[in-house]
Amino acid sequence: MGSHVSLDQPVVVLGGFLITAEAYAPLAEWIASRTGATVRVVPVSRLDWLATSWGFGWARLLDRVDAAVRELQARSASSRVTLIGHSSGGVMLRPYLSDESFCGRRYGGATRCNRLITLGSPHQAVRATPLRALVDRRFPGCPHADSVDYVAVAGRLDLQGAMASGFSRRSAARSYRQISGDPSVDGDGLVPVSSALLREARPVVLENTAHGGLFGRSWYGSVERIPAWWTVLET
Repeated sequence: MGSHVSLDQPVVVLGGFLITAEAYAPLAEWIASRTGATVRVVPVSRLDWLATSWGFGWARLLDRVDAAVRELQARSASSRVTLIGHSSGGVMLRPYLSDESFCGRRYGGATRCNRLITLGSPHQAVRATPLRALVDRRFPGCPHADSVDYVAVAGRLDLQGAMASGFSRRSAARSYRQISGDPSVDGDGLVPVSSALLREARPVVLENTAHGGLFGRSWYGSVERIPAWWTVLET
């Protein structure tokens, strides 16, 4: 259903664990300049992220997503909103689409949002936090594919190449083993490609792309990388 989504409709961005909103300003500015869309990055502090070890922390962030979506939907020519989630944010947006209760809330976001783009999100994992694991048990794959265009973006980073950071070189194998069970798989320095490609979603794999600024010189939200996945939406 990708071709039926208006590219100039409003966009709500939920970032990743311990990453604050200013990291996504270049992404928001790029999309707004490209499409004329209003782009809202959900404000999340590091303390807010630490609280997501518990259900109330998820509910607090998704309440903010819901407030932003409802406000922008009222001003959307298509009456719909696009969601973008980076890393943990992409996992959290999956239950937001459902009309089933999750962490004491029932959002029904699929009635307001017709596209979910996830960037390096750890969807499938051998070992996951309890709440992330619960998401994949209760909402596997793309349960709202009849009304929501799911696009899952993964990065492949050469850990020996110039694009990778020293941090990635030291930590990637441990992270890949924890998430996929295999330390030698391809990934973005934190999340394996196999985990980031949500089952049944439209897959996009980017070369030379790190999970975030800590992991390499160019990541999903870098202005030189955004066109590689955004242009998929325009086809």
